Amino acid sequence: MSSKARVSVIVPNRSGEETIEECLKAAFTSDFKNFEVVLVDDASTDNSLEIVSNYPVKLIELKEHAGVSAARNTGARNANGDVLLFIDADCILEPDALALVERSVSDETPIIGGTYTRIPFDSKNFFSTFQSIFINYSETRAAAPDYIAAHCLAIKREVFEKSKGFIEDSYIGVAAGVEDVEFCHRLKKAGYTLKMNPDILVRHIFNFNFSRSMKNAFKKSRIWTMYSLHNKDVLSDSGTASRGLKFNVVCCFSSIVFALFFIWGIPFMFTINVLLNLGLIEAFYRTKGLSFAIKASAYYFLVYPIAVGLGALAGAGKYIKDFKLKGRHK
Repeated sequence: MSSKARVSVIVPNRSGEETIEECLKAAFTSDFKNFEVVLVDDASTDNSLEIVSNYPVKLIELKEHAGVSAARNTGARNANGDVLLFIDADCILEPDALALVERSVSDETPIIGGTYTRIPFDSKNFFSTFQSIFINYSETRAAAPDYIAAHCLAIKREVFEKSKGFIEDSYIGVAAGVEDVEFCHRLKKAGYTLKMNPDILVRHIFNFNFSRSMKNAFKKSRIWTMYSLHNKDVLSDSGTASRGLKFNVVCCFSSIVFALFFIWGIPFMFTINVLLNLGLIEAFYRTKGLSFAIKASAYYFLVYPIAVGLGALAGAGKYIKDFKLKGRHK
């Protein structure tokens, strides 16, 4: 790719006053200068537009709440760059991220993914750090991943236009969660290969506590289960929806049965579970040391799968009710 190619950073914003300043500040202090920021405001109800007005963005305002997919698609239609980089309003680009994007995207590799830094913006928060390490590890395990999350997805403009963009379906597009997964699966079916560059990083602002962490796990699992059932790939090893996490959930809930009828099965299942998730445990340890690794592993094995499992059950129930019984989205 020519070094003169412009990068369009596309940021959907929906009432993001708590994070949007950090997002834009990082973009406009990037080491790479030949870029634009296209910010699409999805009918915000807070003061985020007042903050945005302090930065030289190309601003597009949606008069009615349309959802993150519609916002991203609108941003792409109004972008000038040869390369489109999608990030979120709570993501902070690392100084070299745009330069790495510009160098990485080419005719041979038209779709490139980045990921979260292991240490989040709110680095003193246990639950935020747990989530950032978990996502970084999950998204960088494969050089050619099953999907690339739209918190850091770079794609050649012409490829995006051919793909027709993100689905704006009311289940997947507005209720954000897997619209980027569906988009990437569609790209793969069209013959494109996804590539992950683990050096392209954004620092995420989670502001998690225990409640937010569990609610996020429940919500993501619920909509991911609906999509996976519809897509017939429930058992696939897919990024954060890894086989390791899925077995962790099975192990957690089956332990209840083992405790009642076959208590010796618990250590056997737990040993297999630890071995399947050993890479994640090592990531906890390498990033924050032994004390954090013990605490994070306890949360991952004993608590986190409860929210994921309940979310999966809720998603399966809704899928059966709405997709099967009502015949929606055939």
